Amino acid sequence: MHDLGPHASFIWAAYGVTLVAVAALAIAIVTDDRRQLRLLADLEKQGIRRSSARTKSKASRAKPRARRPRS
Repeated sequence: MHDLGPHASFIWAAYGVTLVAVAALAIAIVTDDRRQLRLLADLEKQGIRRSSARTKSKASRAKPRARRPRS
């Protein structure tokens, strides 16, 4: 391994802190994703659907928005 000189302990500590921070962020992302999926499944069981889950036929029947005239 390379000689890191007198600051080796600080360098290794920085690597360790970075590794712990990245691992904590990854764990937080995975647990939040699972929680959000569980909440979404609960809402769908209640009959509440996402607006993005509409079928094309419903979206095509929607009234078109009026456009503003350009000034």
